[in-house]
Amino acid sequence: MTVRYLRHPELRFTAVEGEGVVLHLRTRRYFTVSESGLAVLEALAAPRTLEELVPVVLNRYEVTPERAEQSVRDFLERCLTADLLAVERVG
Repeated sequence: MTVRYLRHPELRFTAVEGEGVVLHLRTRRYFTVSESGLAVLEALAAPRTLEELVPVVLNRYEVTPERAEQSVRDFLERCLTADLLAVERVG
C-alpha cells in the first residue's frame, strides 16, 4: 500500500526571514517551520509519497539520503499531529 501526504486545504504559508509561517485557517493556529519544512509544504501542492519528498531536501541541502529521509519523515509526523497534513492510502 502506498501512502501519499497532502496539505490540509485550509493551510496558508509564506517564507519570512529564512523560515516559514503557516496559518491553519480552520483552527486559527500559527506554526513556524524551517526552510526545509517550507520546501516540503510547497512540494505538497499535489499529494506526494515520502520517497517523492526526500529529493526536495536532497536537492537543496548537502545531507545524506538517510538524513534527508529521516528529516522529512520527522517533519511529516509533526505535521500530521498538528493536523496540517492528511494521508491518502492507495493500492
